[in-house]
Amino acid sequence: MKIMKTFGLLLMMALCVTNTFAQQNLFGGQDIKSGVVNDDNTVTFRFIAPNAKLVQVAGDFVDKVEDNPIGGLVGTGLVDMKKETDSMWVYTSKPLKSELYSYLFVVDGVATIDINNVHVYRDFGTISNVFLVGNGLADLYKVNDIAHGSLTHVWYDSKALGVDRRMNVYTPPGYEANKNKRYPVLYLLHGTGGDENEWVTFGRTIQIMDNLIAQGKAEPMIVVMPNGHPYLEAAPGESHWGYYKPEHNHTARPAATFEEIFPEIMNFVDANFRTLQDKSHRAIAGLSMGGGHAMAISKRYENTFDYVGLFSAAGSLRTDEDVEQLKKQFANGVKLYWIGMGSDDFLYQRGVDFRNKLDEMGLKYTYVETGGGHVWNCWREYLSILAPQLFK
Repeated sequence: MKIMKTFGLLLMMALCVTNTFAQQNLFGGQDIKSGVVNDDNTVTFRFIAPNAKLVQVAGDFVDKVEDNPIGGLVGTGLVDMKKETDSMWVYTSKPLKSELYSYLFVVDGVATIDINNVHVYRDFGTISNVFLVGNGLADLYKVNDIAHGSLTHVWYDSKALGVDRRMNVYTPPGYEANKNKRYPVLYLLHGTGGDENEWVTFGRTIQIMDNLIAQGKAEPMIVVMPNGHPYLEAAPGESHWGYYKPEHNHTARPAATFEEIFPEIMNFVDANFRTLQDKSHRAIAGLSMGGGHAMAISKRYENTFDYVGLFSAAGSLRTDEDVEQLKKQFANGVKLYWIGMGSDDFLYQRGVDFRNKLDEMGLKYTYVETGGGHVWNCWREYLSILAPQLFK
């Protein structure tokens, strides 16, 4: 009887262990570390592929000897890894400047993620691994030992579109505790390939705001990150559409434009969060398409925003009505009209044309030009520069 009890106990333990492993999905990795940032700011990559003839790293940290469209990382470089054992491929980069980087592996011409680096971001229809090199600008993108704000996923009823839509809202440290305090609002808009999650993931908005506020460089503020595609209720995988592969060639025609439905977003935020509801406490900024949206929305509702930020903006002044709206916006008073552009951006000339038009009209703005193209390296930096200038 004692033997039977002991056997039964051992069997139950074995079943529990097996069930735990199954639930936690502990298998499938290669038991190596890759995408490891070393003390000297070099980064080591490892991949097991015993039968491969060539394994490469495609990343935005590699010298851009050639364009590499593999895996969606357009404009990145390719570098060969070295086969150090019968199965292990290894590459260690040169020391890298402080930044958040993206990469993929290319195995005999086929792109794949690094299964030994669990930090993977989705950018519209593509995914890539990421790693962060600190000791510089990217310290703003890290989670540091400071007070933290909160991120809330909220849904609002769009009467114009006839659906509920999702957006992300950052509230600063102390928001929950300071029940009587109201805060200024920054509306932060994504690009064509993005959604409401993009500024949270690649943009590192939560970390940037937490760090700037902790350093006393930025005013505590609410940051609203809506979905800028009227035909989408939410980011892929976050709506009743389920898990599907995102496509740029969406044929749906929404009942209203993003500019037309934007007041619904502001009204919901003002009704559900403790906001300061005047133009001196409202800012709007965006990247690429979102920069075009920020320009169009701020001039359409010309007495709503005192602060406007255009990051690699895709907007332009096409009609006389556009020009008149912009003049009226500036006549009502704009405390800061901030424009940032990378010197290698494919929209660079459009930015020149837009600034020339502002100059012709005698409208004052602040312009910052950096190196780089139409990439997140620039947009994170622009947010880091703009945020400390808001609501002063």
